[in-house]
Amino acid sequence: MMAHRIYTTSFASVYPSYVAKAERKGRTKDEVDTIIRWLTGYDEAGLERQLEAEVDFNTFFASAPDMNEDRALIKGVVCGVRVEDVEEPLMREIRYLDKLVDELAKGKAMAKILRGGEQ
Repeated sequence: MMAHRIYTTSFASVYPSYVAKAERKGRTKDEVDTIIRWLTGYDEAGLERQLEAEVDFNTFFASAPDMNEDRALIKGVVCGVRVEDVEEPLMREIRYLDKLVDELAKGKAMAKILRGGEQ
């Protein structure tokens, strides 16, 4: 089976789209970064290093220091796909991130987006 092309796409090339989606709805880049750090365990410098290195999605998630266990609480539909039903692990991580950014853009409170976790 051939891997999905998003796996080899640079995370840095998609990141501006996440930020733009949030900003169009009155949210901030800092909030997007908070979501990414909550999900992956990257600190601010670590996230910046990944962006500068232009790593692909596969490397971005494989290198994540501490994937948040509460990500399993992320439920719902993004891009017509129910995230909790995605079987392929890397695609599920990508869909979790997409869902979190969608929730941010829809005005959901940060505490709810982070599933009650710390910001």
